[in-house]
This record gives sequence, structure tokens and C-alpha cells, in this order.
Amino acid sequence: MALSLPDPHAAARGFALTETQLKTYLARIGVDGPVTIDREGLTRLHRAHLLTVTWEAIDCFMGWPVSLDPAAAHAKIVHGGRGGWCFEMNGLFGAALQALGFQVMRLAGCVDLPKLGSAAIGNHLTLRVDLERPYLAEVGVADALIDPVPMALGEIEQRGFAFRIDLAEAGWLRLHNHEQGIAGTIDLKPDYCDEAALQRSMEWLVHDVGSPFRNALAVFRHVEDGYFALQNDVLRRVTPGGAEKTVVSDADHLAELFDTVFALNVPQVPQIWDKVVDARQRSVA
Repeated sequence: MALSLPDPHAAARGFALTETQLKTYLARIGVDGPVTIDREGLTRLHRAHLLTVTWEAIDCFMGWPVSLDPAAAHAKIVHGGRGGWCFEMNGLFGAALQALGFQVMRLAGCVDLPKLGSAAIGNHLTLRVDLERPYLAEVGVADALIDPVPMALGEIEQRGFAFRIDLAEAGWLRLHNHEQGIAGTIDLKPDYCDEAALQRSMEWLVHDVGSPFRNALAVFRHVEDGYFALQNDVLRRVTPGGAEKTVVSDADHLAELFDTVFALNVPQVPQIWDKVVDARQRSVA
């Protein structure tokens, strides 16, 4: 008698977008026509999402409500003109992939596990997509991959940035970000899906005074040859050759950057600026 094994994709199917949500999501990222369920189709969607939707953790910085539910991310990103952080970006992307017919697993990953230890487990939502082989689909790291990659050890080069996947302790795979990246490493296990760990970690990041996202404004946007990175009052334009820095002068300047560089419809910019000034003063005190 054959054993009935658990379906590794079953949990993610519960997060799939509805037909209407999928249609509006694809319109938001500028994808028209049919999407092939293969590496080319996955890459097309992955790049379209990252070149259209800004990574941002403004809600966490400001103490505004945050959810792990992809439906909430859809409302915020598609209808609200906002972006999101890993729980929202990868959550929405994975839900769209599921609705299209891709085989997806939501993985409880870790950012900077070597620095933070086991407390980091679940502080990052990432995605495994099974095609002819497993792929890492990662639209939730602000300054890393722009295209999906096989879940395999080795060197990776994208847009002139160098990455590497190697084997870490206890069967974890470790993605090393490029040398200018803010997140140094992203760890994952190809079969480790733990929604409770993701929820616990998100709650800590949102509510704990030690959370890095509560203490600094972070907004990132990919472009064809690199990305823009806003951290508190410093804007960097990063390419493989280096970075150019601009200091944000005031609330009006911040509002202009949200609109023109990051394509964000952000409320209460003066209040955000006041908190940026406070964070800057505390960092130099």
C-alpha cells in the first residue's frame, strides 16, 4: 500500500489571489497577455514586480498596522499605490504565482542569521517555486536579486552585482548578497515552511523597540542598472560601480522623492519626516 505524503505546496495554495485580484495585480506590474508556467514566465513576472513595486517598511517605522495576509498586501500595493516589505512583497508575489498555476512554497527564511543566531528564523518570508527544478523567487530583499535563480550552490551574477549561494549549518542554504547590499545574508531551507515562525517574527519586527525597522526609515527601488536606497535622510543611487549619495533636506524633499523616485502614494509625509529627524538625532547622540 502506497503512503500518502504531505503536499509541500498545500499551505501556499491557501494564500492564492482570486481571479479579480490577479487581474489587477498583473495590471499593476504591467504584465499583459498569457504567462507561461516555466522559468521564462517566472523571470518575466519577477523582474516586472521588482521594477514596478517599491520595497518599503514605512508602516513599521511609523507604527501603522501591518499584516501577513497577501490580501492586505494586494489592497495596499495594487489599490493603495504603496510598496511593501518582505512579508508583503513575497507574500503578494507568491499568491499571484499560485493563482497563475505555479507550484509555490512559502519558506520561513532568515536575514543575517550569522549575526543574530536562531532568533532570526522567520524574520524573512521567501519563496520556492518548483519547475523543472526548485527556484528561489525573491522579491522581498530590498537590494538583492532581480531575477529568480535555481536553488543550487554556486556563484550568481546579475546586472554586474555578484552573489553566491553556499551551504550553511544544519542544511540551510545561504545567499550572500553583493558587497554593497544592506542585508548581508539570507538563509533558507528548501522545505522549511513555518507560518507561526513568520507571524512571531513579524510581530517582533513591528512592535519591539529593538527592531531595526522601527528605528530607521527604509525604502528601496530597483531600476535596470541598480537601485535607489533611502535610509532615514540619506538617498543612495547604487550601481555595480559604486554609490552616489544625496542628503534629504526637509519634508517637501522627502515627499518629492516618494513621488518621483519611488512612485509611492504615502500619507502623512510631514509626520514621517519628523520621525526621520528624531532618528537621525538619536543616532548621533
